[in-house]
Parts: sequence; structure tokens; C-alpha cells
Amino acid sequence: MRYAAEYILPLKWTDKGPVTELASYLRELVRWMDVTVVDGSADPFFERHADAFPAGVRHLRPDPGAVRQGGNGKVQGVLTGLSAARHERVIIADDDVRYGRDEAERLLGLLDDADVVRPQNYFARLPWHARWDTGRTLLNRAFASDYPGTLGVRRSTLLSAGGYCAHALFENLELIRTVRAAGGVETRADDLFVARLPCSSRHFLGQRVRQAYDSFAQPGRLTVELSLLPAILLARPTARQLAAAGLAVVALAELGRRRHSGAAVFGPAAPLWAPAWLLERAVCSWLAVASRARDGVRYAGGRMRLAAHSERRLRANGTGRQRGVELPGN
Repeated sequence: MRYAAEYILPLKWTDKGPVTELASYLRELVRWMDVTVVDGSADPFFERHADAFPAGVRHLRPDPGAVRQGGNGKVQGVLTGLSAARHERVIIADDDVRYGRDEAERLLGLLDDADVVRPQNYFARLPWHARWDTGRTLLNRAFASDYPGTLGVRRSTLLSAGGYCAHALFENLELIRTVRAAGGVETRADDLFVARLPCSSRHFLGQRVRQAYDSFAQPGRLTVELSLLPAILLARPTARQLAAAGLAVVALAELGRRRHSGAAVFGPAAPLWAPAWLLERAVCSWLAVASRARDGVRYAGGRMRLAAHSERRLRANGTGRQRGVELPGN
């Protein structure tokens, strides 16, 4: 059975990458639905991808109009894919996301009653840095929902909003807020688990400040994260107090692991990594502030200042008139 749906994969590789593994995944995926890869890679890599991908995959360059709308390459790819999509129901996914048929079918079913669906990613393999980052995921789940590398969206809803801003660094949050600002319905499917492959440890280390910068889109969260390091330095806690605080963080992460059937994919040792991630964020939040003072965080050879617009600002300015235009402030 094939689904009336489009899978959009924005891609931009600067090295050879695991193209054989990705092509194998797409070969299976194209049996269930139409697949569009929007590839902003340099010519030699683009041609290599074209040779490797199965014949049923539509392989496109980003539309020049989308490229002119802002510096976020993923958004450029998604906007190109949406314009070319052949179906109303769309799955947008990073190149490391790996859907099984059951997960895709459930997400597409949820799109019958929603305009954007947010599933939950988990790492299919667990090198040390994937365990470290899982601590972040569990803390997000303890308080609300995580932000995955994939979303389901209704094409007409996002296009009627004029797309979403390619100046935003935290592109998935920008997309979700744009849909909501346009009157769309979001479904948080915290028990819909979609695998993703871990990046290299080098890439992980290079993303620490950039990910901390995303919190500029969530001022309450940023305030808490910025308060952690001064609190530690000023309070000068004893070893016993630090141990008690660490246990409290682990307990919160365990709550996130158990919520919405998370124990099905997150192992019992996963919460133990949450204190390490929180200490990292306590430091990197201040490095993100320093980046802000230098007109934004480094991204793809340049700098990006905007994390994401607030939903209030998107509503006030009209999402449809602001496609690709950075609004004043967040």
C-alpha cells in the first residue's frame, strides 16, 4: 500500500557522507510514498547523490527564490520541497531520521486532524555523545515535549501562511509557531517514536553553542539556563549539595523517560546523563550570549542572529506577508 503523502528531505553535505546507507533507506521509503530530496550540496556531491539514489526519488536543487529568502539551508530545502510536493500530507525529515512504515502511517493518520504533528526522536545507536544528548531529550519530556528532527505538516496550511522564515536558526520551532499563528492545530505525539542516527562526535561538539543559542527563542528557558552557572559559582555548594542536585536532575530525567511510554526506547541508564548535559548548557548559554553580542551564532560559514520569532509577533505581523523576511526582534 502506498500513502498519498510526500516525504521531503532537505540535504546539504560538504563531504561524501553515508550516501550508500541513505540510498538504502530511500529505496525502502519510496515504496510507501513519494520522496523528494532537495539537495544543496556542491556539484560533485550532488552528482554522486543523483547516481546513488533510487530512480523513484525526485532529486532537486533548492529553488533560487527560496535561497534568497534567508540563510537557513534546511528551510530553503523545505520551501522548495513544499512548492513541488504532490500531496497535502507531508513529512519533513533531516537526513539522519529513519522512519519505519508503522511510524510513517501513524504520523500521516494524525495529519488528518492536525496541521502540524511533532513526534519524538530517539537514537538508534548510542555512542557517548548520543547518550549525553538523550539527557536533554528526557529533561524536555519531563516538562513538555522535545523538538525532533522531523515534523508532519499539511502543505496547504503552511503555504497559505506564506511558508516560514529562512532567517530563523531554530527552524522547526519557527515552522510550528508559524502554523499555530496561522490558526493551525498542533498535535504533540510524544509516544510516536522515530529513530535517528547519531552524528559524529566532532559534529556534536561543534553544535553545543549553536544549540544553546536556540533558547533565545524561549526567554523563560533562557533565563533559567543562564541562572545556573552564577548560582553554582555564588552558592559554592558542598559536594553533598552537588550530589543532591544531580540526583534531582536525574529524577526529573527519569520522569521524562517514563512519560508517554518513553521507557520503550529510552534505556534505564539514560537519565544518568542529564546532569552532564545541564552543566554543559550552563556554560554554553553564556557562550551563546557572547555570540549574540557578535551579531549572532556561527552557522554555515556566516552568522545568524534570529533564533525564532515569537508566535505573538508572527500573529501581529501576519505570517502570509512575512515569508522569508526577518521581523524586528524575536
